[in-house]
Amino acid sequence: MKETLIIAGFGGQGVLSMGKILAYSGVMQDFEVTWMPSYGPEMRGGTANVTVILSDRKISSPIAYQYDTAIILNQQSMDKFEAKVRPGGTLIYDTNGITHHPTRTDIRIYTINAAEESAKLGNSKLFNTMILGGYLKVCPVVTLENVALGLKKSLPERAWKMLSENEKAIRHGAEIIRQVR
Repeated sequence: MKETLIIAGFGGQGVLSMGKILAYSGVMQDFEVTWMPSYGPEMRGGTANVTVILSDRKISSPIAYQYDTAIILNQQSMDKFEAKVRPGGTLIYDTNGITHHPTRTDIRIYTINAAEESAKLGNSKLFNTMILGGYLKVCPVVTLENVALGLKKSLPERAWKMLSENEKAIRHGAEIIRQVR
């Protein structure tokens, strides 16, 4: 098993955190893992992406040119990464801010309205874990038990009071993801 994933959006959307949670979850599951972030100099609002590779074998390189899965959180990232999903792969995107929806017919496409749902819950900080829950529903590469451990490992101790809300958001994300094709 090998899953090569890119998560891409704006800084402040929890892109790098989502990747870190997945990476720690993979470590808890005894996978070989790479986590390679890329971001602009801006703290918030600039582009950010992270490549995560989870594998039950040695990983030869953390650099990827094609992805099994892309999680897209803004139009700029859609424009850049839609074409880099392998045929037969998966593209998941939050519809908020996407003006040109994906057009490929050789990949599975899912939407998740996590921005809208986290706003309804009154906590935008749950956005990224909701997306993560949708991803894990579609691509269950790590167990939810290991995700809970990865979540705790990746969050600073001051944020542990939000662990149960984040775990609920993960489960909610699994409920609201919808396949487009």
